[in-house]
Amino acid sequence: GSSDPYCIVKIDDEAIIRTATVWKTLSPFWGEEYEVHLQPSFHTISIYVMDEDALSHDDVIGKVCITRDMLAEHPKGYSGWMSLSEVDPDEEVQGEIHLRVQVLGTQGSRWRLLCTVLEAR
Repeated sequence: GSSDPYCIVKIDDEAIIRTATVWKTLSPFWGEEYEVHLQPSFHTISIYVMDEDALSHDDVIGKVCITRDMLAEHPKGYSGWMSLSEVDPDEEVQGEIHLRVQVLGTQGSRWRLLCTVLEAR
């Protein structure tokens, strides 16, 4: 068993980023960094780890959610491993993702966020 993982970053359920697919691995490394502009009313940033499947729809491996309150609790940003949680309650999820998230300040009324998707296992 191996997967063809990639990540989708969603802000309040709107997909805004898709990482590259890393083929045939259970320990992908992305190292991708994105600057995101958030509306001040946003609630959650969700990072979905997906398994690309050429023959059918892609499978969700798991996800992590970062809330507005979590960002407020870490004014210098958050960096570390986060355990994946299930999307489908009938599926068991194992694995974690290494993220770095930092609020860079505001631009007008929007938050500037630096999101780095590093790796997973």
